[in-house]
Amino acid sequence: MSSLIPVVEGVLTSEDVRATARSIAAMQEPIGAIPWTTGEHTDLWNHVEGAMALLVGGEREAAEKAYRWAASAQRTDGSWPMKIVAGEIEDHSGETNMSAYIAVGVWHHWLICRDRGFVEELWPTVQAALDYVTGLQLSFGGIAWSQEWTVLETAESVPAKINAEALLAGSSSIYQSLRAGVAIAELLGEPQPEWELSGGRLGHALREHRDEFLDKATFSMDWYYPILGGAVRGDDGRRLIESQWDRFVVPGLGIRCVDTNNWVTGAETCELVMSLSALGDHQRAQRLFAEMQHLRADDGRYWTGWVFGDDVYWPHEHTTYTAAAVILAADDLSWTTPGAGIMRGDTLAPHFAEIALECGCQVTDEERVAAR
Repeated sequence: MSSLIPVVEGVLTSEDVRATARSIAAMQEPIGAIPWTTGEHTDLWNHVEGAMALLVGGEREAAEKAYRWAASAQRTDGSWPMKIVAGEIEDHSGETNMSAYIAVGVWHHWLICRDRGFVEELWPTVQAALDYVTGLQLSFGGIAWSQEWTVLETAESVPAKINAEALLAGSSSIYQSLRAGVAIAELLGEPQPEWELSGGRLGHALREHRDEFLDKATFSMDWYYPILGGAVRGDDGRRLIESQWDRFVVPGLGIRCVDTNNWVTGAETCELVMSLSALGDHQRAQRLFAEMQHLRADDGRYWTGWVFGDDVYWPHEHTTYTAAAVILAADDLSWTTPGAGIMRGDTLAPHFAEIALECGCQVTDEERVAAR
């Protein structure tokens, strides 16, 4: 395993990054779950992001404890409850992008640690998760965002209604997860052609049918996530970034979470940093990363966001997912660990061929090559 800790010159030292990783470990529950903040709920996506950051920050034992808790909390259909508080389920619903992200975390662990035994241990968890997610793909290519669960009188919970609408940010994240899952499958000699077919349909939808997703355009995540997830890059990605830059970016502070509020958030800013890095826009990525450091506390924790005009931190809490996004962005910008390219996608499986489309589009061989 790499023992190097990221350094972003003029912004964060390696000890700064270690301190932030320790702040995540300090909020980790004894069972291994990583909640949003102490006493708050755990969701699988942010939990995995926290585990990835722990690994980058030198906290391997805590990271592996987090992954093993995730495996133990997975349901038989491959999903996880949307909210778990101190080991108790608060919201039984299953969300697809949360479930899929375990694949990114396990592949990231392999890239840094080269521990095949750990990958083999987590493979059944990854396989069940991605089988569940791809089973909820819609005809246009997006992935249904969630499935409700019903709690019976016996206290047993069972799958119920599928919410057959797709979220752009969530499906974009799933695209990355499928590429990570296929990379793991290739490593272990366990080919998963259905994931590749699903990934091709999903990538096509993210590039050509973004109007088919639920309209969440007021959220900055819907702006940059097609880039961060890897489906949209190159000139198309640069045009997408420029189209909403002034709407969401607040010079000197970071980016708005929602365009209706004077509220900049650290996690979204760091995700945009990594999106810009993936496009080769390193100057703006570095600048935004430096500008969001006003959210850093002296002990390495990070406030979630800042309400400008009122000039207050809100909510009044330090969150693991903000700290995790900072660490992963620091690794991305500094190219320190072997996992630094996880968001750029250069260590994932290749982009998927756009075949067996169910949306009615006819894609030529030339267009398939251009899309990748």
